[in-house]
Amino acid sequence: MAHLRNVRLAALAFAVALIGGITLFPAPAAAQQPYHVVARWKIGGAGRWDYMHIDAKAHRLYIAHGDTVDVIDTRTGKSAGSITGLHGTHGIALDTAGKYGYISDGGGDAVVVFDRKTLAKVATIPAGQNPDGIAFEPVTQTVWAFNGRSSSATVISAYTNAEVATISLPGHPEFPVADGKGNVYDNIESTSQIARFDAQTKKITALWPAGCNEPSGLAIDTRNHRLFSVCRNQKMSVIDYKTGKVLATPSIGNGPDAARYSEKHNLAFASCGEGVLSVVDAAAPGYPTIETLPTQRGARTMAYDPETDRIYLATAEFGPAPAATAENPHPRPQAVPNSFAIFVVGR
Repeated sequence: MAHLRNVRLAALAFAVALIGGITLFPAPAAAQQPYHVVARWKIGGAGRWDYMHIDAKAHRLYIAHGDTVDVIDTRTGKSAGSITGLHGTHGIALDTAGKYGYISDGGGDAVVVFDRKTLAKVATIPAGQNPDGIAFEPVTQTVWAFNGRSSSATVISAYTNAEVATISLPGHPEFPVADGKGNVYDNIESTSQIARFDAQTKKITALWPAGCNEPSGLAIDTRNHRLFSVCRNQKMSVIDYKTGKVLATPSIGNGPDAARYSEKHNLAFASCGEGVLSVVDAAAPGYPTIETLPTQRGARTMAYDPETDRIYLATAEFGPAPAATAENPHPRPQAVPNSFAIFVVGR
């Protein structure tokens, strides 16, 4: 009788759970839940675009957009202002005090400092030729701008808004990241290497093979000491940044230019210009690519908001490529005016 009573009680508990909407089965791992496009924000305007940077606490998305930095409220998708009067923006970095931001103004060969509250420009600091990737290093409170045409890095003190060092590089630099412990890492695209810098001495302390060809975007996992570098040969190279060892090279889409990492979900992302977002499971053996999400052609740069688990991708509609000329034998298709938009990806 006791056995029968236990069976009846178990059956009753199961029925109550079902009625209450409670599952008795384990939920699928977060890494297996697919991402999808949840919104599209029309930004408009003309010109090219490049990197984006998220300020999760302030709900702001900064977008390098031609001669302007657009600032978008991520709660509404509406403009929160802009920083104008620039000459060809590439990237944005933010200080740790919540006071200033820094723009690599490639066309002006300068780093422009702005007030994050008012968006007013407060300083313009000369850099090398065409500063591109940019990062803030918190231990030394320095800004690192990597100059594409002069193959150098300009290091700026956030205390004085003045250059404190210029570092020669072995090749053309791309995107940098900082580990929060006094080291900066940067892809050297033309030599397929990753450089490590000591922020105190302002010197290169290591040069490692990237593990893939022509690396561009770079993301960092500071908890597990990993770098995620995305490359032209449709690979993401996962590197142990304590040793320089390549851990894996999962396949990704074509034309990547940005990488991001989610510490909470242990996922790495690659935004690819062919029009896909590649999602890599950084917790699984072999680092498998678990999703290839169709986005839109040209969506090669992105930002990731760890607070909301949202990914932001920038692109536009494109018309036909102009006719080839002797000066430009491989012209790119031109963006359709006012078609620039942000695609929001979530679960």
